[in-house]
Amino acid sequence: MSRRVWLPFKDLAEAERRLGGIPDGLEVDCFPGDGEWPDSIAEVEFYVLSKAPKEAFSRASEMKSLKIAQILYAGYEGVLPHVPAGVTLCNGGGIHDTATSEMAIALALANGRHLDEFARNQAEGLWRGRMGVGLADQRVLILGYGRIGAAIERRLAGFEVASVTRVARRARTEPVVRPVDRLPDLLPEADIVFVIAPLTPETEGLIDAAALKLLPDNALVVNIARGRLIDTDALVAETSTGRIRAALDVTDPEPLPSDHPLWRIPGVTVVPHVGGASTAGEPRADRFLAAQLRRFAAGEELENMING
Repeated sequence: MSRRVWLPFKDLAEAERRLGGIPDGLEVDCFPGDGEWPDSIAEVEFYVLSKAPKEAFSRASEMKSLKIAQILYAGYEGVLPHVPAGVTLCNGGGIHDTATSEMAIALALANGRHLDEFARNQAEGLWRGRMGVGLADQRVLILGYGRIGAAIERRLAGFEVASVTRVARRARTEPVVRPVDRLPDLLPEADIVFVIAPLTPETEGLIDAAALKLLPDNALVVNIARGRLIDTDALVAETSTGRIRAALDVTDPEPLPSDHPLWRIPGVTVVPHVGGASTAGEPRADRFLAAQLRRFAAGEELENMING
């Protein structure tokens, strides 16, 4: 018997082209997020979300056969509260490792080498050079050493950094990963901190005023995770003095209001949550989803199960 899946493509032809075909045993409805909901709402078992979570599950009571909800991004904290009981949520961990780790390196280089300032000078035709801070010889700390953290470390390999310290919730070996409760001991020895930890009740506000004060002068904090991992008021206070710098793909609040001081503090670089928005995303999402559907059709365990 065929099993019903909803995919976020405009039509079946696009789904087959991008996924390299549909596995046997699956019947597809395409639901790109706009237009009418498919008539098969009572039959869908595997649902790839194409709307914001609250809206995506606004008709959950009609999804009587739903077993799997799939998102194509890593962060799931805003999705999980809306997932109906008995439904397994799978995230897109791994899809955006390449794009996000590239952005992490780009932010560190752009901030340290003043590329944002030089871009503003270009608009006025100003030839005004200044000394910058590169990645070479810097002591790096990666806070949240998962897949993206490891991808950042791989990309650092060619930049001659002095050291890389890995931090995660629990200590690990091969490679050595320090537990997060050691952070107060580790921050004073970090010239660059890449923040890529998941947002949980335990990590919200993890980088607070006390943590920021532990950083050495001219240290750089690069946040490519979630804005709420860092205490925004504390970050404003510490960067406003010029003692440390920040490069932010994510902020709290988000979007960042146009009158927020972070926009105008020298030494702070802000980009609008575009870490995963690159040409690397779509082909990796397609490959992941194709493999996930093959596992589902074969009755195999799925990748990236968050609950259930």
